[in-house]
Amino acid sequence: MPQPSAPRKALGRPPRISREEIIKTARRIVTEQGVDRLTMRRLAAEIGSTPMALYHHVRDKEELLVLLLDDYATRTLRRPELPAHPRERVIVATTAIHDALAACPWIVEVLTADDLMSTTALWFVEQIVDGLVECGLSPDRAVHGYRAIWYYTAGEIVVRTTAARRRADDDRATYREQVFADLDPSELPRLAQVADRWAPLTAEDTYQDGLRALLDGLLAGR
Repeated sequence: MPQPSAPRKALGRPPRISREEIIKTARRIVTEQGVDRLTMRRLAAEIGSTPMALYHHVRDKEELLVLLLDDYATRTLRRPELPAHPRERVIVATTAIHDALAACPWIVEVLTADDLMSTTALWFVEQIVDGLVECGLSPDRAVHGYRAIWYYTAGEIVVRTTAARRRADDDRATYREQVFADLDPSELPRLAQVADRWAPLTAEDTYQDGLRALLDGLLAGR
């Protein structure tokens, strides 16, 4: 007599996930391995879910990156007390952005690679543009000024981060150090004069000096 078949085991629902868990896991991936390693499939595997389940919370990777930007800005960007003078307001607001981004360079990679931004950070952009207008620039020129300041800030962070990563991965003399050690003073007299001090000089933190010089130039022709 045939035996009754065992009842089919019901498949349970996949574990419930939250947007907070998605952001936390995505932040860990990009912090440890870089933005390129963040994919919806990889994120789903890390959480123990499926890519389709993630799409109930975030539309695509671009929206996920925007959420990461806002999450980081909310956690780290603190509105500083602004000085009365508009020029100094620009310095303080820009430095606050620089310091927050320098502590998390992958953010700069996202901001410079795509047309993405954090709405939380727009208050700082407002202070910079408003400060430039109060200093005498037209609104259009103030936007151009902000762009120049942003390019300088992002570039400074990218260059320093890349150099620091290379030094950490390889303690051998860099190609530049090898070249500077053998400069011809008759052809490159100024560079030869400072060749032995080039590395420590270029490693100094002169961000604010450069920012003030850039700002002086932007305001000189107003």
